[in-house]
This record gives sequence, C-alpha cells and structure tokens, in this order.
Amino acid sequence: MDELLRDFLTETAESLDRVDSQLVRLEQEPDNGQVLGNIFRLVHTIKGTCGFLGLPRLEALTHAAETLMGKFRDGMPVTGGAVTLILATIDRIKTILDGLEELKREPPGDDADLIGQLAEMAAAAQMQLVQPRSQEPASCEQSAMQTGAESVEVKAAGATDARPASHALRVSIDTLDQLMTMVSELVLTRNQLFEVLRRHDDSEFKVPLQRLSNVTTEVQQAVMTTRMQPIGNAWQKLTRIVRDLALELGKDIELQMHGADTELDRQVLDLVKDPLTHLVRNCADHGIESPAERSAVGKARKGTIRLSAYRQGGYIVIEISDDGRGLDAARIRTKAVEAGLVNEVDMAAKSEAEINNIIFTPGFSTALEVTSISGRGVGMDVVRSNIEQIGGTVDVTSNAGRGVCFTVKIPLTLAIVSALIVQVAGERFAFPQLSVTEIVRIGAIHRAQRIKSAAVLRLRHKLLPLLHFKETLQLGIGDDERGFVVVMQTGSQSFGLVVDNVLHTEEIVIKPISSKLRHLGIFSGVTILGDGSVIIVVDPNALTQTLGRAAQSSTDHPPEHAMSDERADQGTLSLLIFRSGSQRQKAVPLSVVTRIDEVDCSTIEPVEGRFLMQYRGELMPLFGVDPQSGPRTKGAQPVLVFSHQGCSMALAINDIIDVVDEKLDIKLVDDRPGVLGYAVIQGTSTEIVDIGYFLPNAGDGLFARRASPLGWPNRAHQAIPRQSEPRGMTA
Repeated sequence: MDELLRDFLTETAESLDRVDSQLVRLEQEPDNGQVLGNIFRLVHTIKGTCGFLGLPRLEALTHAAETLMGKFRDGMPVTGGAVTLILATIDRIKTILDGLEELKREPPGDDADLIGQLAEMAAAAQMQLVQPRSQEPASCEQSAMQTGAESVEVKAAGATDARPASHALRVSIDTLDQLMTMVSELVLTRNQLFEVLRRHDDSEFKVPLQRLSNVTTEVQQAVMTTRMQPIGNAWQKLTRIVRDLALELGKDIELQMHGADTELDRQVLDLVKDPLTHLVRNCADHGIESPAERSAVGKARKGTIRLSAYRQGGYIVIEISDDGRGLDAARIRTKAVEAGLVNEVDMAAKSEAEINNIIFTPGFSTALEVTSISGRGVGMDVVRSNIEQIGGTVDVTSNAGRGVCFTVKIPLTLAIVSALIVQVAGERFAFPQLSVTEIVRIGAIHRAQRIKSAAVLRLRHKLLPLLHFKETLQLGIGDDERGFVVVMQTGSQSFGLVVDNVLHTEEIVIKPISSKLRHLGIFSGVTILGDGSVIIVVDPNALTQTLGRAAQSSTDHPPEHAMSDERADQGTLSLLIFRSGSQRQKAVPLSVVTRIDEVDCSTIEPVEGRFLMQYRGELMPLFGVDPQSGPRTKGAQPVLVFSHQGCSMALAINDIIDVVDEKLDIKLVDDRPGVLGYAVIQGTSTEIVDIGYFLPNAGDGLFARRASPLGWPNRAHQAIPRQSEPRGMTA
C-alpha cells in the first residue's frame, strides 16, 4: 500500500499542476472542447483512484468538482466565478495531499463548504440549461472506460509499439542525485589518472585510459540526460499565478509561453522557479497598467506578459517581458537617493542601464504602499542573488511606455562544468569556460593602454576594459606589458582579465567553498584537480561588479595632473585614433576624453536641427566632426564623451582604431571649424579634432558660449577663426 500511495501522490501532484494551467486556458478559450476534455479526464481519474485507495474526503471533493465540470460539457457557460471555485477546490485537494503524505492517511477536516458551493452552482446551471446539445457528451463512466482502454492498450503495446509511454520508468530523485555524485567522483578519478599519464607519456596504460575517458564521458552525458526536464515544468504554476494576480489587481493580463520544451538540469530548474515567479509577479504588478490606463494611451486593454526560453551554447536564456509602462528612471533615481542607497554625486554619473539595475539593490522599492504583492523592498535583490548563485546572470532593459524585459541566463547544469585553469602570482585558479569567449596574449599586436589610469585593451577596433587579477587578489601590481587576457562575457558586459599564464582546460566538479572564505564574493567554490590539489573557482559575475567599481573610480575621479603630465613629456601625447563620418582617421588627446561609451540609438533625437542624447539621466548635445553624416538610426551608437568646467558633450564616432603615444606635429592647418589640421600619425594622414571648439557650445542654455576651456601643446590652432555655432550633424 505504501508503494501505491507514493505513486498516487506523485501522479496526482503532476495532474493537479496540469489541471491548474488547463483551467486558466479554458477560461480564456471557453469553446475549446479538447481542453475541457483533458480537464475532465484528469479529475475523473483522480476521483477513481481515490475510491480505489479508500480516500473518502478526496473522493467527495473531486466528485463535486467533476459534477460541476460536467455542466460545462452540457452547455453551461464557462464563467470566471465557476473557474475560481474549481481552482479553490484544487487548492484544497493539494492541502489534503500534503497531509496525506505526512500522516500516511487522510488528515481530518470538513469540506462541506466547498462541496455545497460546487453543488449549488451545478444545480443552478442545470436549471439554466433549456436546450440540450444535439450530441450528448460521453458520460463519466464512458470517459473512464475510454481512459482505461487507452491505458491497457499502451501497456499491451509495450512489446511491439515504440510509444514514449512504453519506455518510461519512474525513478526516485534521490537515486538520480546519488548517481550524479558517483559520476562526479568518477570524473575526478579520471582526471587524476590523466595527470599520472602526463608524467609517463609512453605508458602502456595510455590506450585503455583513453577508452576509460570516453566511456566516462558517455556515462556522464547519459546521467545528465536523465536529469534534464522541460522548463515548462517550472512554468505550469505561472498561468494560475497571473490569473489570480489579474483578478486581485483588477487588470486583464494574458500570459504567453514560448520554448516550454527547452530542457535543463532538474537541480537548476528547482533553483530557478522562485526567481522566475517573482519576475512574472513584478511584471503583473508594476509593469502592466490597468485597462483604463492602457486605453488612455492607445494600448489594448489586455496586457501581455511573454515568457520565452532558448538554448545558447551551454546556457539557457529566459526572457520575461511585458508590454506595460516600463521602468520610471526618474522615480528610481529619487527613491534610491531618498533611501540612502546611492548618493546624488554617484547617481548623476550613472548610465540609464545602471539606473535600471538599481531595482536589484537590497531594500529598494518604488511602490507607494505596502501590499500583499510588493512594497517591502525585498524580492528583486533575492532574484539576482539566487540566479548568480547558480552561475547565471539577470539583466533588465526598459522602453518607456512600451514595457520591460528581464533576461535571465543560466547554465544547463551545475554538477560538472568545463573550466579554464590559469595561474596568477604562482597560484592556480579555475574559471567556468562558459563565461570565457577567447584568450589573447599581451604583446606587440595587443597592447594594454591606460585611459585616465583605467586599463583597456584594443581588440578588433574596440576598447575592452581590463582587470588585473593580481591586483584584485592584492597579490601585487599588474603588468601591462606581458601576460594573457582572458576575455569574458557576463550578461551584456564584456571585459578582459589579465593573468600571468593560461595552463589548460579541465572538467571539474565544483564543491562548496569553506565558510571562512564565503565573505570573499569573487569565489564561488573549490575543486580538486587531477594532481590532487585544491584550487578556488572564480565567479565571473562578481568580477563584473569589481570592474564596475574600478572603472567608476578611474573615470569619474581622474587624476588632475593627467593633462599636465602629458604636456610636460616633451610634447608627447597619448592620442585616441578613431573614425567619424568619413573613412579618414581622426585623433584627439586621450587625456581630454572623459568616457568612451555606446548608447542606444533610441535615446538620440533631433531638436531644432541638431541632435540631443539622453545620457545618464541628462540631455547632452551630440556632435559630429563631419556635418554630412548623422548618428545611426538603430542599434548602438559609439560616442566619445567630453566634460570640462560644467560643460559636457558627446562626439558620434564610427569605431576606435587605436591608442598611440606620439609627438603631435600639425603639418597642415585647416580653416574648417572643429578641425585643427592634419598630422602624420603612424604613417597615416590624420585629422586632429579641436574639442575646444565644441565644448564651449555645450554649456548653459544647451549651446551657450563660454571661454575656450582647453589648451593644446601645439599653438597652430590659435590662428583659426571661430564660428558662432558648432557644425555638428544636420538632423
């Protein structure tokens, strides 16, 4: 009986989850006979099994629910009230099942209230049914016979018919976990044997060890396959949650799901359920407007929350989006400053993406009042924390008035991962290889540069921010002249990590880190290598936060002597070489560049024949060296940001070419405004841009003039006549 009861509990729990989502679908599609038939059969099967096992309380509840749903089949309209009552019955059944699992018998209780309401609604429906359907539906007994016949047919066909059901076998989760642990130990043992083989290359064990490695890999993949489950299993309850939230909030919301058959590891699936639920609730509460609000702005009264999942390399990408109001950046800034989470100086320097991500800060909330759904300042920080604990990332993008999109990126499995082993200051560390995009050797081709003390690497015409791992670990000073750059991608952030040496890749089993080291956020665990040594596994997401703090310190608080040092160096300047408009390369002193950034083209708009750019919560003039060219219309627009004495402006560019150290010798003076002239830089004729021309026109009153703010080591430009307005780009 214990075995029968265990199977009943497992199968009934799965059936009730399906009934939840199917009932909500029936409410949205009341004429869908197939959905109604599915629900009816599931409930009838549960009722029949309850009678067989002698569970009268459950049998009475399911019989009452089945009777009411029979009225749906007879022609009773599917109303929200009826669906709500049946869903309440399903909740009561789940509560009884929880007690049954704990006590091994039905818990005591009285369900007369629900049974009475179900019977009353069924009786009222019977009186309203005047004209029966032309074709009577099958009775409960007929449905049961059909269901039973199908079950027998599947079992009978098991020997000859290759149906999926005939090959299914229910296995305990504990058994799968134990099997995965044994495979993990097998992988560690294989790695140790290979380490021995490396020291004895001519060993006679080479061939059998290779065969053992292949078999180990096959066993590992087979076990991991048994643990894979469709992500739709984690989405089943969301349909019911959105439906209940919509009723509570007085909204009309539709939940769309795409890619529900995408599979990932069961352990990861369990850990991601709660974060996904909270993000969907957040979209329903904060994102989707009321029907009246939506109508007032020309939207459909029904809002949409969209869930989609797809596989990308070794990751599963889940997008949760809505077509609501989007994030209110101004309100986020105000609430964050009021709550003391960010000071006003730091807030003014944040980009729009950084402001949006404040919603993940512990204690932050924009809710006007505390409700059962939100307003306590907890939730979104837990979402990010839980996702990052499993090696994932979460990013948010917002479009005012059009909605918000949360992008969650999580690994397929946590058990065994491929890692890159590197060496820093004589110590070895492991990085999950899923975060590594490429490895670059520092040398003549790829050189580390400094922009106001921040290290960068020019990689394929883009400047990649660098982080010296040795300095992060406080093990010494990083070397810009040699070593390797491990290029990493976490979410939308790309950066390079400078290490002393790259050793090899290895499949590792991540073990929990010691409690004494948990306060060091950049470490996610430890692993045992083939030679028996224990090394630390680094968390790339934590490194991104370290990089952000370092970049803010270097760019927002640059050394005041940066320009004077360059001037004193016998006229030698660090020059930023770039293209803007035409293909001719251009240059500006690196010391006057405040930031190198990319902005979304949707934040650029024409105003009175010129362009303005929304940047870090402010409006900033956007100029171009060539007047005939304009900013891009879609995608990302690279920009150079310049600031001095309260003036700020941006220069639209095509791409970064290089950073070089040369003496600036202008060979040919140009009378065009905004251009000092031409110089030969690394054998190429280069336009020297006069930033001092643009900045005075970017101050108070948007284009008010000021005294020339910048000086240059070469005085040739002083003879150039100034114009009253910058040429900029014609809108």
